[in-house]
Amino acid sequence: MISSSEYGSHSWELLVTVDHQHEEVQKEFLLRVTGDLHIGGVMLKLVEQIKIPQDWSDYALWWEQKKCWLLKTHWTLDKCGVQADAKLFFTTQHKMLRLRLPNMKTVRLKVSFSSMVFKAVTDICKILNIRRSEELSLLKQSEGTLKKKKKKDKNSKEPVTEDILNLCNSPVSSGLSGSPGLYSKTMTPVYDPISGTPASSTITWFSDSPLTEQNCSILAFSHPNCSPETLAEMYQPRTLADKAKLNAGKQPLWLQPNVKSAAPDCESIILMVNNDQHCSFLLQYDAVRINQIYEQARWAILLEEIDCTEEEMLIFAALQAQYHVSKLSLSSEAQDFTCESEVDEVEAALSNLEVTLECGNTSNILEDITDIPKLADNLRLVRPRKLSLKAIKPYWFVFKDTSVSYFKNKESAQGEPIEKLNLKGCEVVPDVNVAAKKFGIKLLIPVADGMNEVYLRCDNENQYARWMAACVLASKGKTMADSSYHPEVHKILSFLKMKNWTMSPQAVSDPESIDMKPECFVSLRYTKKYKSKQLAARILEAHQNVSQMTLVEAKLRFIQAWQSLPEFGLSYYIVRFKGSKKDDVLGVSYNRLIRIDIATGDPITTWRFSNMKQWNVNWEIRQVAIEFDQNVSIAFTCLSADCKIIHEYIGGYIFLSTRSKDQNETLDEDLFHKLTGGQE
Repeated sequence: MISSSEYGSHSWELLVTVDHQHEEVQKEFLLRVTGDLHIGGVMLKLVEQIKIPQDWSDYALWWEQKKCWLLKTHWTLDKCGVQADAKLFFTTQHKMLRLRLPNMKTVRLKVSFSSMVFKAVTDICKILNIRRSEELSLLKQSEGTLKKKKKKDKNSKEPVTEDILNLCNSPVSSGLSGSPGLYSKTMTPVYDPISGTPASSTITWFSDSPLTEQNCSILAFSHPNCSPETLAEMYQPRTLADKAKLNAGKQPLWLQPNVKSAAPDCESIILMVNNDQHCSFLLQYDAVRINQIYEQARWAILLEEIDCTEEEMLIFAALQAQYHVSKLSLSSEAQDFTCESEVDEVEAALSNLEVTLECGNTSNILEDITDIPKLADNLRLVRPRKLSLKAIKPYWFVFKDTSVSYFKNKESAQGEPIEKLNLKGCEVVPDVNVAAKKFGIKLLIPVADGMNEVYLRCDNENQYARWMAACVLASKGKTMADSSYHPEVHKILSFLKMKNWTMSPQAVSDPESIDMKPECFVSLRYTKKYKSKQLAARILEAHQNVSQMTLVEAKLRFIQAWQSLPEFGLSYYIVRFKGSKKDDVLGVSYNRLIRIDIATGDPITTWRFSNMKQWNVNWEIRQVAIEFDQNVSIAFTCLSADCKIIHEYIGGYIFLSTRSKDQNETLDEDLFHKLTGGQE
């Protein structure tokens, strides 16, 4: 029975469960509180009632139903909305987390579970010696996305998860702040003579990282390739719908209010480079970051999460083989290195891979600004026709600004063109077979009723590189006067050079003389298509063009080739557009949205973020609505995942596009949450 005085009072009982290690002490405590009691007062009452002498400074109240921490200790229970039916847990904010990296290496470290995921990723990157933390996010993978079939679940094993790297003694993990000036421009990297990676300089920058006390190469080196049997057990998407289901199983946790909401049971979470397009800033200083991006690219190729041709697959295999062979040879010759051989390999690799902004003499800068370059040449135009052969005709083409015009011949170029194609917002797909001397450019140009498909055929590699680079820039709304034109031409030529190989007498005649398993370097489809010796011979053919590369250059070329693939950076989701009676696939990239026919895989329409005026989400009906220039509006509901994932991707990509290349740039976390938040 309750006395009349108690019945008339405003107090009530609140049940709190305490997370402690003392078995002899009870874990559930019943507190009598009032609505005007602040959170700090609740914790003080609780500690007095527990009567265990220990440091409670890292403890806080976790509200299970709301999935949130009650960290504002001056707020009252009424202001927080806590009532008698609330389930509160008094637990530590810093907990152990198992994290699987893209190279399938699992690390164990202490993370603040009360921090926003955006802030927690920054702290994790400090521990792992990875800069540009905004490029990464925690990603929760649902059960079954890594397994091929349910009947194989009992026997299947995930690669390299039993060897866990323990980083639990990190000062950052313990809640201490990292050392200032991590991104100083004045620091000069020192490169390891064996690996060619700048591990030493990275350790110097992150001197408070636990990796300084261990071998940094654990995360900076790639592990041996998994066996074909292990690869066969892993899930490999076959269709666009499969890729959409795979993306639905990968839940980005950018906007989780705290890490505990993302990982309530301290389960494994994958740390992945979610935003592929922006993973190229200052790679020359980041040994760990280079390796993690390389590993993510390698697994995407091996599991066929991104499509590539057989020729391209052999290039990727050759680059992996070069890394494998170089690593073995460098390890065997490590004792013969002298101080003179400590060459800055990364800088050398980048100087070969990239063309600086100062492509010409300084006297030509004004001319480049005032005069927009143009291309004019003889090309062949191909227009696909239904129920008939393709029509291939030669024309005189002129490329200027972001448009391509073609004429009957060079003499008629002063008059009106036969047709003028505006390439802004179009899709540009390479149609190349170097062995067959085929250099084509596939253009999917947006029109009122879908996409107009046009092919341009070039005569040689140099012509193809110039026109392809111009088309790629024009699709982004840029002209050939942009500083990125010449680097794009150079990148295309270097990729074509890797594809151009012929078996020479100096090539290894016996594939078995090299200690490698060719099945480990290609996807399962090609291990079924070719025998082991045939596959090894073809990989060694392609290997000739990359055999002189260093370890770091092989990785950087692999990343560069991965970024050159048409499907690079695309995440797929099954959606239903407003007014449509069938499902479509929506491809979300760093700069555009693509509507794709789910049956044929052909692009229907492309919308660029640069033309976007605004976007919003109706959280009641789970519909995303976007407005573009020229009174273009679209709306769709997401069927394969939550609509907030697409909303977060759009906001996240726009946030990343606002970054500068300043190493000392401070991230605007408020802007990030403003662009990606707002749901419900």
